[in-house]
Amino acid sequence: MSMSSMPRRLIALVFAFLFAFLSGAATLAQAATAIAVPPPPMGWASWNSFASTFNSQTIKAQVDALVASGLPSAGYVYVNIDEGWWQGQRDANGDMVVDTVQWPGGMQAIADYIHGKGLKAGIYTDAGRNGCGYYFPTSGQPAAPNTGIEGHESQDALQFQRWGFDFLKVDWCGGDVEKLDAKSTYQRISSAITAATAVTGRPMVLSICNWGINQPWNWGAGMAPMWRTSTDVIFWGESPTTAKMLSNFDRGLHAPGQHTGFVNDPDMLMVGMTGLSDAQNRLHLGLWAIAGAPLLMGHDLTKMTATVKSLLGNRSMIAIDQDARGLQGVKVAEDTAGLQVYAKVLSGTGQRAVLLLNRTGAAADIGMRWADMGLATSTATVRDVWSGATLGSAATGWTLRVAAGDAAFVTVSGSEGSGTTYEAEAAGNTRTGTAGTAACTGCSAGSRVGFVGQGATLGFNGVTTATAGLKLLNIDYINGDATARTATLQVNGQQATAVSFPSTGSWSSVGTVSLIVALRQGSNNTLSFGNPTTWAPDFDAIKVQALPGTNGTALVGSGSGRCVDIPDNGIVDGTQPALWDCHGGQNQTFTATARGELVVYGNKCLDANNSGTTNGTTLILWTCNGQTNQKWNLNADGTVTNRVSGLCLDAASNGTVNGTKLQLWTCYGGLNQKWTQQ
Repeated sequence: MSMSSMPRRLIALVFAFLFAFLSGAATLAQAATAIAVPPPPMGWASWNSFASTFNSQTIKAQVDALVASGLPSAGYVYVNIDEGWWQGQRDANGDMVVDTVQWPGGMQAIADYIHGKGLKAGIYTDAGRNGCGYYFPTSGQPAAPNTGIEGHESQDALQFQRWGFDFLKVDWCGGDVEKLDAKSTYQRISSAITAATAVTGRPMVLSICNWGINQPWNWGAGMAPMWRTSTDVIFWGESPTTAKMLSNFDRGLHAPGQHTGFVNDPDMLMVGMTGLSDAQNRLHLGLWAIAGAPLLMGHDLTKMTATVKSLLGNRSMIAIDQDARGLQGVKVAEDTAGLQVYAKVLSGTGQRAVLLLNRTGAAADIGMRWADMGLATSTATVRDVWSGATLGSAATGWTLRVAAGDAAFVTVSGSEGSGTTYEAEAAGNTRTGTAGTAACTGCSAGSRVGFVGQGATLGFNGVTTATAGLKLLNIDYINGDATARTATLQVNGQQATAVSFPSTGSWSSVGTVSLIVALRQGSNNTLSFGNPTTWAPDFDAIKVQALPGTNGTALVGSGSGRCVDIPDNGIVDGTQPALWDCHGGQNQTFTATARGELVVYGNKCLDANNSGTTNGTTLILWTCNGQTNQKWNLNADGTVTNRVSGLCLDAASNGTVNGTKLQLWTCYGGLNQKWTQQ
């Protein structure tokens, strides 16, 4: 039959098939479905209210109060027993033995009670030989030795699971005293949990409580669903404060590390504890929700007020915290010092949560711009999170009056900004190793173009951005397995991260997960996916979209070609910047504010140590405080001079190698004092 004699409907089907075949992954990408990733845990933990002084009846009373509150229906399902439950005794086999007066029936009995109420049970240990109660005993318990998991990782993980526990917090007091290597120590514990689960069939959430001192945001993904980024939000015996709340919030903002079910943890909530007003409780929840943090209550549930229960149960706040995309909010504006705008990309198209935070001592108007948060400049609608009221609509942005020390919390519904899509089969991409098909049963030959097998990598090359900064990355992929597959993502030369790809339901269904990544200016960005030991999913395409409010610049040394870098993504005040190969990471991207600051991470400034004015003054990272030693002039001749001393930003000893420290020195025109902004 000739083409002209074919039925028109059949001709249309033929052309549709040819178009789909030629389009390949592009067609699949258009049909991709957003895949929900595991949300941060919600529930209650014992430490903030009871420290080490509690028993079975205490926990049962909290369980009963939690159930009576109705909050489990909103997602608060974990009941976590913290430090103080065990005094370090073991039997002849090395198994943990508990005080039967404190725990009648043992730990399985309390886990059974929690499960019997429809909740999940959590328990606590330390990474070292001795736990925090040994080094920092509280009233009611002696300084008990041998309360850590060190040397008993496999045995204890198995026993915790056989008792019925679903969650394990592993503290760092013993690990810190013993100077253990945090990454390898927690990996050993994580592996022990995985091995125990293979025996018991009971998954158990690992909560890494390293206090952020070893940068767990660099290595926690794939090892545990959550990791602490700071010290306790409240130490035992302290009164809750907004200052500590804000400090822990700041230390927990590591957006590139939070994705696909792995989250930064700024610690438990103080909401409802004596010392915080209802306004402060609301602020606390807004901060934790915009950060996508675990919501683990710490107040005495038997004394919870109706207002506190209402705030904790606010479904809009919870939906933002638990959003299926699993991203962290980022700072997108601070036009005036202390008046900050944080935006979180939510599920759906054109959806954002926005927190307008006033850190100053006076009420002020805070404006937000749609463009800063990656939305198109078109009409968007603003709604108040707490009241649910629609505040209005506008084409470019919105301004709200915010009281001193408070925040406005809203959602914005608008139109998504544009982005650029890069297909897996594009000619410019690179592949190493053998992609393989053995673990891709049922997937078509076309879909295998982006398949990454054991030991193989797929590099998306030539990814282009107009400016350095944080970007929204959407990854279209296929995973027909029933469980998630993982792949290691490395962006340029930055720290690699393990990305989880949940099942898409079949080898013909395309799903999408999202990340926040840091890219450098220009067209030489590479995003490489691979895995040395397991099978990754089948990659279809990636889409990169700007978040313009995070834009910044790299400071590139004219003599070295290397960038000003904060080593190891560190955030501790006093960290010394150095030269390092440019890779576009968040730790190399500085925002030059109208106030003259060079800001990294959104809240840390390049600082002349102790306002030094002499040659050799050390440059350090320090929390932005508005002082003149944190202000700089970016000069037309390429020099960067400090406003206190007039001295130049200088690579010490004309150094050009990675790790060269930075200092202030009299300006003399050397290439080690010239910097370009890229």
